[in-house]
Amino acid sequence: MAYQHIKIPAGEKITMGASAKLQVPDHPIIPFIEGDGTGPDIWKAAVRVFDAAVRKAYNGKKKISWMEVYAGEKPFNMGLGWLPDETVEAYREFLVGIKGPLTTPIGGGIRSLNVALRQLLDLYVCLRPVRYFQGVPSPVKRPEDVDMVIFRENTEDIYAGIEWMTGTPECEKIKKFLIEEMKVSKIRFPDTSSLGIKPISREGSERLVRAALDYAIKHNRRSVTLVHKGNIMKFTEGSFKEWGYSLARREFRDRIVTERESWIIGNKDKNPDISVEDNARQTDPGYEMMTPSQKKDICAEVETSLKLMPTHGNGQWKKLLMVRDAIADITLQQVLTRASEFDVIATMNLEGDFLSDAVAAQVGGIGIAPGANINYVTGHAIFEATHGTAPKYANLDKVNPGSVILSGVMMLEFMGWQEAADIIVSSMDKTIGQKRVTYDFERLMPGSTLLKCSEFADALIGNM
Repeated sequence: MAYQHIKIPAGEKITMGASAKLQVPDHPIIPFIEGDGTGPDIWKAAVRVFDAAVRKAYNGKKKISWMEVYAGEKPFNMGLGWLPDETVEAYREFLVGIKGPLTTPIGGGIRSLNVALRQLLDLYVCLRPVRYFQGVPSPVKRPEDVDMVIFRENTEDIYAGIEWMTGTPECEKIKKFLIEEMKVSKIRFPDTSSLGIKPISREGSERLVRAALDYAIKHNRRSVTLVHKGNIMKFTEGSFKEWGYSLARREFRDRIVTERESWIIGNKDKNPDISVEDNARQTDPGYEMMTPSQKKDICAEVETSLKLMPTHGNGQWKKLLMVRDAIADITLQQVLTRASEFDVIATMNLEGDFLSDAVAAQVGGIGIAPGANINYVTGHAIFEATHGTAPKYANLDKVNPGSVILSGVMMLEFMGWQEAADIIVSSMDKTIGQKRVTYDFERLMPGSTLLKCSEFADALIGNM
């Protein structure tokens, strides 16, 4: 494509190889959006950190060629609209990019620039790793227990945006269909209700869970937890859980064990002579209160699981990736009270939104929470600061650039430049440990040194 407002620097494109593996040259061209509000401040700080880490790691043999593309207030003020077509095309053509925070336009039309980019490029995974840096102020007693990676589905559920405002002809048409044709009687106040639909598909669920399992195995994580509200929404969120388990068993059988399988096989390991029915009793404490049909189903599950004894028995399952599920509401409690029990989490859009921010709050807040939006099939990925634009702090050289810096760490890891990524993480750990921090941490850390946004970047570079 011929770009009108984007200047392509010297360098090479990242491509997706025939083996579905990212091909990264030594001088890749990376599109970036500096962002609105505080975006320019944090981008100027972050890009210096990225370049310094790459120089340090590769002694000049590798270098990123940064290419500015436009979204948000900057192109709007240039008369190009909030999200120019050539920006989307640049991310599509060059595969991997990064961005600062963007304004959500007020009024009709496009809801969110972030959502638009994700949908236009089908970036179906919102990846949010959350870890603790020593010394970061936290509202919980053991923030060091937090080391989670959240895979949030990025294109379905509430992000599909299917809803109708009460009083509109469209809403009345949907209500009439539901009440008269589908015989729905559970709309409490139909005359004043707005309506929304949340699609959850098998394809969308499976590709999200597949990405989470691939990540967990590649990074030697302990478990993947499918978080859902399937006890209430049985055909959407309940199906997400079932489709996730089915995919795990079908595509990762020799590398995973489900939690219930571990109970059944563990019972057999402890007592080789245990009967199927006694195993069922130990696996499900409510077994005696079940109907004959339910008991039959549990016994069938036990028999199926025991077929894994040659590959999973005698404690072999303990070396495999554990796949389990948890109801969303209890998960939000347990990530606070039992954080060490959670590792990789795979969930739908709304639950993922809640969990990402709730867990981030334990380790310093979204000011240092990184994020990525990825399509693992095509290789397209946009890494981003997860916080807002904070316009009242714009151009004050004040805010914490940690979110976009750690998002850049994720980008470097995605590119296979692990050495540069590790340098930044080590430097971040050291700098925060020295209590040299921006205002958001300084006000909560006794004895700390207040740094400007740019000075925090200087400190990181100095500690490499």
